[in-house]
Parts: sequence; structure tokens; C-alpha cells
Amino acid sequence: MADSADLLFELGTEELPPVALKRLSDAFTREFVAGLQRANLTFNEVKAYAAPRRLAITVSECSLQQPDREIERRGPAVQAAFDKEGNPSKAAEGFARSCGTTVDQLDRIKTEKGEWLMFQIQETGKPAAELLPEIAENALNKLPIPKRMRWGDSDAQFVRPVHWLLFLHGDTVVDCTILEAKADRYTQGHRFHSPDNIEISSPASYAETLSTKGYVIADFETRREQIRSQVISTAEDLGGRAEIDEELLDEVTALVEWPVPIAAGFEERFLEVPHEALILTMKKNQKYFHLVDSDGNLMNHFITIANVDSSNPDVIKAGNERVVRPRLADAMFFWQQDGKKRLEDHIESLKSVVFQQKLGSIYDKSTRVSALAGFIADKIGGDVELAKRAGMLSRCDLMTEMVYEFPEMQGIMGRYQAGRDGEPTELGTAMDEFYMPRFSGGQLPESMTGIAISLAEKIDTVLGIFGIGQKPTGDKDPFGLRRSALGALRIMQERNLDIAFHELLTQAVRELGDRVESYDLVEEVYDFMLERLKGIYLDKGISINVFEAVASVKPDSIADFDRRINAVISFEKLAEAESLAAANKRIHNILKKAGQPVQNGVDAGLFEGDEERALFEKIAAKSEQIAPMMQQFGYEETLVSLADLRDSVDHFFDKVMVMADDEAIRNNRLALLNRLYGLFIGVADISKLQS
Repeated sequence: MADSADLLFELGTEELPPVALKRLSDAFTREFVAGLQRANLTFNEVKAYAAPRRLAITVSECSLQQPDREIERRGPAVQAAFDKEGNPSKAAEGFARSCGTTVDQLDRIKTEKGEWLMFQIQETGKPAAELLPEIAENALNKLPIPKRMRWGDSDAQFVRPVHWLLFLHGDTVVDCTILEAKADRYTQGHRFHSPDNIEISSPASYAETLSTKGYVIADFETRREQIRSQVISTAEDLGGRAEIDEELLDEVTALVEWPVPIAAGFEERFLEVPHEALILTMKKNQKYFHLVDSDGNLMNHFITIANVDSSNPDVIKAGNERVVRPRLADAMFFWQQDGKKRLEDHIESLKSVVFQQKLGSIYDKSTRVSALAGFIADKIGGDVELAKRAGMLSRCDLMTEMVYEFPEMQGIMGRYQAGRDGEPTELGTAMDEFYMPRFSGGQLPESMTGIAISLAEKIDTVLGIFGIGQKPTGDKDPFGLRRSALGALRIMQERNLDIAFHELLTQAVRELGDRVESYDLVEEVYDFMLERLKGIYLDKGISINVFEAVASVKPDSIADFDRRINAVISFEKLAEAESLAAANKRIHNILKKAGQPVQNGVDAGLFEGDEERALFEKIAAKSEQIAPMMQQFGYEETLVSLADLRDSVDHFFDKVMVMADDEAIRNNRLALLNRLYGLFIGVADISKLQS
């Protein structure tokens, strides 16, 4: 007799939330498998299925019964279990009763800590049929459903009303009722193509039977890739290319059981509207896939995925064209209405929109961003006046009808409107770049003006919110300051901006004026940004020791920080690195413990040995050698050159007692070590490389 059989569970419901379908399926599968494992039911392959009206799972070779197991219960210590006459104590008798036996039937076990009473019992494993209903029910109860619903006069609660339950183990129905649905061997096919019950003879035949008889492709990934293939093929037939958004593809996959592509179109006149707005309408509202031509321009065609194989697809095509037309007409209306004003015409209206009560209106913020952007542009070689104007116009598109209807068009609408206003091309580009990066790892601004206003916006936000005492705490960051800080750091780092960071923060505080408390604000924000920078480097695989070595010298710019990081990474690979790092750590500790200011000059006349003189001369020579390297930011060459000091440093510490009894000699040696330490600290504190 076989000891395992394939398992099938399917819960049939009303249409499940499309955005949540895949997440619900993954969670159910994870919890069901965990339940099997807790019950000690062995199994092989697990396969999840998810379609609009069903959550299902198949498990191959699932045990028909739990294995038998031996249970051991330890009771009281023998010493406490019997009195001097050998009579059982109340503790021993109580333990025996709890085990359903008598004291004389208990075993004993010896351990390092003594001898104990013990009860052993052989527990027979339960049939899987008794365990599976609870496993399935627990998995359903643990699904991430924010709000469950009731239906009819039922007390059952689920994300959608439940209509059927298919539960097989081998060819046997698992006898149970879950969510008030009685388990059976029947499923339901497509709502229109196959509305009658379909018998499933075995778990292995589930997917194929649903497909051939029920017009349902139950496997989410199979259905997803079929839709992708259909969209690509249909687009090619229309002479275009489909730009497939993966999130949209997932959502459409969760909406249909039997995907059928339908090609449709709209009037060419709508192509006058910014294409991003048309695409948003088709994707967000209608779940359509848009097409572009060989030059990447939007075509007046789209593809929708029907959930029915119609004998007259033209009716579906006409219906979709009829539905999308008013939405496209609205977008055109907004575009035409907005064209009656220039971007600068919206500046006055920014005064009526509050950015933050203490930090003023959107107009006030735009004024600060404009001034700070001009400062940045001057430092990075941009057009100062263009950056100032771009900063002032950067939020004007928020007041347009288009952005009010499509918030995702902010910045994009600014770019189009600037072009329509006859503004310089770079200013228009900057309107869009103002919001970059739009998400983690997103595209960064490229134009000088875009870099200036985007960086100014983020720096002003971080300093402003910090300055009014609302910095992030724990997981709370309502103003997205961590995101703003990361965006600013990425811009400065990846665009290699040699702009003095402290100077930039100080200028931003000046622009904020008396709106903020400026005491220690620059240093506080600098440290906050440095923590975000640490995360960037750690994500790139840079060790914390390398980061701390550079951070300790507080480089003046993020670009300079990056150069120093690369220099320390190269230095670490040298044979001399470990010895010199250890020596610098030793020097750092000696200077710290000295407990007194170290004198500036070194008096060669106080040297008592050749090791001191040799190190002094080596330091003097290296100081001259690395000076031009440091002026040219040659940090890597500097550290490589300083590696030559290893032998002299090692000999010094082998032969010289730094903390001599003679105060003059001691101070002179401390000054010598301080000068050596200063050579390295010019690039990074390599003592931090020692864990």
C-alpha cells in the first residue's frame, strides 16, 4: 500500500482583488507548506496556482499519515520523588497521574545533573485526512487581508465570497468544511465558456483539465507569459512595439482566466497631447498596453486583453474604443486649457499653497530653491540665471489642470509647458529633472540646471524640516527626508560634483533665515547625510572600516569622499597596509592617552637613537614628495608612497620607548608621531582599518 499521494486544494471565490492576487497566492502557499512541515507530513514538489476566481496548490507525494513518534516526559528528580523509606512523594504521584500511569511504571534517566523519573510513550501518527483541514484553514486565516467580508447570512469571513472547495488527497476527497464550503472533487471553469461543474479525477490532472475543459489557465506565470507573448505578437502585426509595464502585466494577468488579445485604436488628433498623459490614461484607467513606432513615438493603437474568446471580437474592440475616447478627450481639454497660460503665470498662485506652516508657502520654498540653485550652478559651472529661473518655475506645473488630474505628470508637464512657452531647452529639461531620482535607484538629472534645482530642492527640504525640529525618528519620516538625502547624495556622488558640502549646507541655512533654529543645524544635517552615505557605500560592498577611515577626516565634498574611498580600497591591498594600519592605531591611542596638547615642532637634537632620526628624515622626505600629489587629489598615489614608511615605523616602535621619563624627550617623540599620523590623516584615518 502506498504511503503517499498527490494533494490538491482549491478555494473558489468571487473575483479576487487583482493587485493582491499574487501576494495572496504566495502567502497561502507559504503558510500551507509550513503547516505540512509542522505536522511532520513529508512531501515533494509544491506548485501554486492563482486565477481571478481561485487560489490553489498541488503537493506531490504528500504523506498519507504522520510517522509514529516516541514521546519522553521528564518528571521530578529521583531524590525528590521518594522519601527515605522509598515511598513515592506527592510530586511523583502527581507526575504519574498526569501521564495516565502509576509511579512503579515510570522509567528513570540519568544525566550529568542527576537521576530523574521519566515516562515514555509511543504515539501513533494521525492520518493526514485529520490534519489537512486545519492546515488549510490556518493558512487561509493567516493571509494578508486588511479587511475581510461576510456574505449572505454566513458567519464566514474572507476577502471575497467563497463558492466552492476542491480538496483531494490522491483520489479521495478530504472530508471537511472550510469557510462554510463543503469539500468536493469538483471545480468550476470559466464563468461564460464553462459555467458547469468540472470533475477533477486526480491532483496531477488539475491544470490540464481546467485548461481543456474549463477555459481557465490556472497557473499565474503561464498565463502571464502567454499574455506577454500575445501583446508582443499583436503589436508586431500592427507595425509597432509594445512597451510592457511589468506591474500592469501582473494586474492584467490577475484579471483574466482565458486571455484573448484585442487590438484597438483612437483618433490621431489625440496624439497632440503629451504622450505620457495618454499612456497614463490607457494604463491606469483602462489597463491597456500602448504601442510605439520604430522611433519610440506613441502610436494611436492599443491592446486590451479580453477574458472571453468572442465570436465577434469587433464588438469588444468598439466597446473599448468608445470607453477610452472620453478619457483621452479630457486629457486633450486639460492640455488645451493649460496652454492658455505660461508657467510663470502660475507663480502668484503658489503663494496660496502651504508647504509647511513654519517654512511658508510653495512660493516661499520656490524662492529659496531658486537662490540655492543659483549658488550651486555657480559652483559647478552652470548657468546661474537659468538655474534661478528654473528654480522659481519648478513647481508651477503643480497648478495646471493636467497635473491636478494626473499627479504623475508633475515635472513632465513642466517640461512640455516650458517648451510651449518658448523657454530654453535646458530649462524645460530641468523641469522634469527637478523630481529626479523619482524612486530608489532611479534616473538622475543630467543637465547642469536640472542638477542645480534638484539638489537645491532636496537640501532645502532636509535642512528646513530639521531646522523646525521635525527630523525623522525610528520608522517615522513623514517628509521623506531619508529619500531626499539619498537623492542629493547620489546626485553629488554620481555626477562627481566638487562642491563643498559644508558650504552648501551653510548657504541653505542662510536662505531659510529665521524660519529655522540654526544652532548646530549644519553639523546635525551633515551627520544625518553621512549616515545615508554609509548605506550607499555598504550597498556597494564597501566595508564599514573603509567608510569610517574616510568619514573620520570629514572630506569637503562627496566627490572628494569618493576619491578617498577608492584610495583606501587600493591601499588595503598592499602588503604594508596591515602593519601601517596597526601602527597608526597605536599612534592614535598613544596620542589620546598622552592627555596633553602635542607640540608642533620636532627637535632633532633631542633624538637618542638612529631609529628616531631615520623616521624623522623619512617623514620629512615623504612630506615633500606627497605635497604635489595631494594638491592634485592623488590620494591613491599618496597612500602607496606612504607605504614605504613601514620599515622605519616598525624599527621605531621596536627600539624606542615613546613615553620616556624625560618630559622634553617624551614630548618630542609625541610630536614626531603626530607628524607621522598627520601624513596619513591627510587622506584617511587608516587606523580605522584595524577592527
